[in-house]
Amino acid sequence: MPPHDRDPLSLDEQICFALAVASRDVVAEYRTVLEPLGLTHPQYLVMLALWERDRVPLRELADRLHLEPATLSPLLKRLESAGLLSRTRSEVDDRALSIVLTDDGRALRRRALAVPPTMVSRLGLEADELEELNRVLRGLLGRIADGRTSAVPA
Repeated sequence: MPPHDRDPLSLDEQICFALAVASRDVVAEYRTVLEPLGLTHPQYLVMLALWERDRVPLRELADRLHLEPATLSPLLKRLESAGLLSRTRSEVDDRALSIVLTDDGRALRRRALAVPPTMVSRLGLEADELEELNRVLRGLLGRIADGRTSAVPA
């Protein structure tokens, strides 16, 4: 069907639908890959951020993950109970928490190195296709964030 003949309210024309279904299905694929590591998908995202930068303030970690600290805190508590990280009071501000990987949390990274290639295989896309998809989605997120900041009244 030519683009001008498409119904703008067709389910298949909605980017929100494609993103929601793709997200749900991709996360479901991750679930079985992460299970042997003892991680849920949200916990895996936290660990990825901490493997990039350890000893990070809670607020900074929440910002990096695009989560509210209140949403992140239960994830951190479960990861702390699993012995993968510790939450410590900041040396600068005792009201603030710093998140620090334990030795077990750092060691888990070695096992997690198998996750990306396994997911590339499971998703049936070539590495360059996934890189392009990731680039487009990060660009979309950036535009949305830019739109939010420009829409905020001064």
